[in-house]
Amino acid sequence: MLGKIRQKLLADTFPKEISVTELVCPICDRPIPSSQKDAHHFVPKSKGGKATEYLHRICHRQIHALFTETQLARELNTAEAIKEKAEMQKFIAWVQSKPHDFYQRTSKSHQIKK
Repeated sequence: MLGKIRQKLLADTFPKEISVTELVCPICDRPIPSSQKDAHHFVPKSKGGKATEYLHRICHRQIHALFTETQLARELNTAEAIKEKAEMQKFIAWVQSKPHDFYQRTSKSHQIKK
């Protein structure tokens, strides 16, 4: 427990408000609210991936609904590669018109269901 004088000294040395940098989704280029933040492995863990990056939950789910883990590991292991796919471009154009905290369930692509 800190004494009152020490608490006051510490309060004066640290800023009152700490600015938090806003995370931006590398897929849709919109700010990510903390309630919609999902960590994504661009190379799936099952294929040896370790590094993660935060995405909107809806963008993350859409990626996994459209592409297999093998596709993600081999050819779609960067945000730029994913954004180049026609089906993702259509989704990105649609989701950019939605509020930042928008979420809607996603269903698997017919290609993946096979």
